[in-house]
Amino acid sequence: MSQRNLDLLLKPQSIAVIGASTQPMRAGNVVMKNLLSGGFSGPIMPVSPKYKAVLGVLAYPNIEALPQVPDLSIVCTAACRVPAIVEKLGQHGCKAVVVMAGGFDEVNPETGEAFKEQLLTLAKKYNIRILGPNSLGMILPHIGLNASLSHDHTKPGKLAFVSQSAAICTTVLDWANNKGIGFSQFISLGDAINVDFDELLDLLGRDGKTRAIMLYVDSINQSRDFMSAARAASRNKPILVIKSGRSLQGAKAAELHTGGLTGSDAVYDAAFKRAGMLRVNDLHELFAAVETLAHANPLKGERLAIITNGGGPGVLAVDALIERGGKLAQLDEQTLASLDEVLPANWSRANPVDIIGDATPERYARAVDVLMHSKEIDAVLVMHSPSALAQSTETAEAVISAVKLHPNKNRFNMLTNWTGERAAYEARHLFSKAGIPTYRTPEGTVGAFMHMVEYRRNQKMLMETPQSVSADLPTDASKARGLLQRALQQGQHVLETHEMQPILKAYGLKTIPTWHVKNAEEAVNIANEIGYPVALKVQSPDIHYKSDVHGVMLNLNSDAELTQAADSILQRVMDTFPEAQVAGLIVQKMALTAGAQELRVAVKNDPVFGPAILLGEGGSEWDISRDAAVALPPLNMALSRYMVINALKSKKIRNRHLPSGFDITALCEMLTQVAHLIIDCPEILEIDFNPVLVAGNKLTLLDVNVQLQADAKDTTDRLAIRPYPKELEEFFQLRNGNRVLIRPILPEDEPKHKVFDSGLSAEDRYKRYFGERAQMTHEEMALLTQIDYSREMAFVAMGLDGDKETETLGVVRASTDPDNTNAEFAMVVKGDMQGQGLGRFLLDKLIRYYQNNGTGELMGFTMLQNKGMAELARKLGFKVTIELEDGLIEMVLPLQQNQD
Repeated sequence: MSQRNLDLLLKPQSIAVIGASTQPMRAGNVVMKNLLSGGFSGPIMPVSPKYKAVLGVLAYPNIEALPQVPDLSIVCTAACRVPAIVEKLGQHGCKAVVVMAGGFDEVNPETGEAFKEQLLTLAKKYNIRILGPNSLGMILPHIGLNASLSHDHTKPGKLAFVSQSAAICTTVLDWANNKGIGFSQFISLGDAINVDFDELLDLLGRDGKTRAIMLYVDSINQSRDFMSAARAASRNKPILVIKSGRSLQGAKAAELHTGGLTGSDAVYDAAFKRAGMLRVNDLHELFAAVETLAHANPLKGERLAIITNGGGPGVLAVDALIERGGKLAQLDEQTLASLDEVLPANWSRANPVDIIGDATPERYARAVDVLMHSKEIDAVLVMHSPSALAQSTETAEAVISAVKLHPNKNRFNMLTNWTGERAAYEARHLFSKAGIPTYRTPEGTVGAFMHMVEYRRNQKMLMETPQSVSADLPTDASKARGLLQRALQQGQHVLETHEMQPILKAYGLKTIPTWHVKNAEEAVNIANEIGYPVALKVQSPDIHYKSDVHGVMLNLNSDAELTQAADSILQRVMDTFPEAQVAGLIVQKMALTAGAQELRVAVKNDPVFGPAILLGEGGSEWDISRDAAVALPPLNMALSRYMVINALKSKKIRNRHLPSGFDITALCEMLTQVAHLIIDCPEILEIDFNPVLVAGNKLTLLDVNVQLQADAKDTTDRLAIRPYPKELEEFFQLRNGNRVLIRPILPEDEPKHKVFDSGLSAEDRYKRYFGERAQMTHEEMALLTQIDYSREMAFVAMGLDGDKETETLGVVRASTDPDNTNAEFAMVVKGDMQGQGLGRFLLDKLIRYYQNNGTGELMGFTMLQNKGMAELARKLGFKVTIELEDGLIEMVLPLQQNQD
């Protein structure tokens, strides 16, 4: 996630073009033309041994002849020459390079990979940022820079577009220019060997010129860096993503195109949602979303009102809205009365507001004015169908004027749908010019509106305060890992129900009592102990789905039935799967299935995002994209609930309204515990609970299959999202003898943290927030408690009553910059806890954490009045500097021994 030298790449003051050419259609010629015509104000230096000048600009024979070290070099030569050129640029001191050449992967993957490895080695050796290879280049309109192979320029705007596909870049650019939509940054990543999505998301998320970000993704290289950057950026502005490779064949094509692993599309979808991004399925949806984001105000609510001069199109819009889960605004009596005054007597008197087919421009304008005064409406869709009685262009002009002059114009989102082609072309052009989103179809318009709604909902979901998991549910990682490691030492790589029972019990996951037997005689003995009826299953590490080989027999009621079943199962396995190693049979007491439902919960290891948790209906035939809801660990109760609700809405599971039904909270607790199990036990590669018998709040695992991995590292690096670092918990004894728990903050801490923050004295709040500060909203408190442990840390001190946490006593927090060179901290302790040594311990713990994290320095600021904080920092080794001009005290502590 390094930002080092990105400023030279994206804000260069001077540019060299290596391989500049006078020959039309050559990359070096196109790039020179674009640079010269784009308005870039800095020196442009073509390098070519063939020409004395290129397009009227003095050329230099080689890199050594350049009069100055360029901030940015654009390499337009054949791929075989690129490594040598980058080496020379590195020796010359250049720190930012765009490499256009590519295509090696499609011809010869081995050669292409070697080429990229060579460039990456040079980038590290000389500390160079390389955009590409296989890049179209970039367009930065705000500084007049068009360093691309594009056929056209683009005007400045507030949208950023980042793409792995050069062809998609040119398509989007052509469409945007036709619509008059501009960009803040337009970047073609190409193969992204050195500059990737995560670094650009970090930059664009903080960029004041960028209001929304769009991504075209073929594959993700570093999933944790991507998730971390995307989550941070999406909290500031909408991120839309279009991902290729939804089908298996498409994924293979994308893998060949980028040379990266593509992973499961369903897991990508879950990752995008978890990061707060909004996925669109195709370019048509992307263009509609761009149209909206380019002009939309932040959405205050979801209630949509519709004005139309045709009943049919209005109904189509309502159908599309309801099918997408949208909300149709209800018109209150005051709004209805106001519309009665300006509309004909036969208007619809409902939403959609049908103002009749002969509606004049003035009638449209009056209807728009009334609706924009309503407090029951958040957005207005104005629809127009062409006819001899309806003036298309004049009506558009009237609507534009009504919106522009309205006092509430910044509170509402306006969308327009002028149907037709020739009759509506000029009207749509006027709307685009006026900055009002316009679309060709009712469905497209509603889809664009719902993109804003879904983004808003997803952000609210991600900030929901989770309830705590029941205290009755255990998590004994030490016991579970010990049993798993013993199994691996014994050469076991597949564990079944009877072997997993004690491990699952350590996490409160209940299996049906299960016994392993070697033959029919042992099976009969067990059945007589536990009582009939019983189930009998084959046990084999080679057979994952027992039903596929007819290896399961249920409701066996006697010794004779059981003996016959055992012989039949073993014979069928021998006939259908003779190479399978049969380790015996499994005997289980028959579960009481009346009124219960069978679900399936699994964990699959995705090549890109690591472990992914799946939820669906029970059964062996399971296509992940079609049949399962997917979520990435870690999970809390809010995220688990979102997963279950999503599975119900998408019909991945069905609430069958059986006598017992199923309890959503109980299912959420199970999913949360499965996530804990996966996080704590890296020995587990994959899990399959199939089926899970659900009856009310009782969940029983009937069949368990777990695959282990022998070379598991004792870390959580395999996870795309860093989980709660439990290993950082420790106890501390205050000077008054009371014991407190010091631990990283959790999302579940929000209620206690809000009480803590609001209970601070006026003086403590003033010192902490550098002035008077109103009480925090839920959204603000969520940002403080739902942190990304990959890039920030907050340690809270929790009061204890026995083992039960009672209240928050203090907090210290810090976040690092993307290069991990420094972390800025802040700290506050309750007034009655000051003088107990708590503040010193909290700050010392933060210092130890960031020293182990490899961070360069820890720094902070406090007010001149806060002499106690300054003195504490000085005692802990900080350099304390008083900045009288700013009225602040600066505290800086180098953390690494090799730091100057």
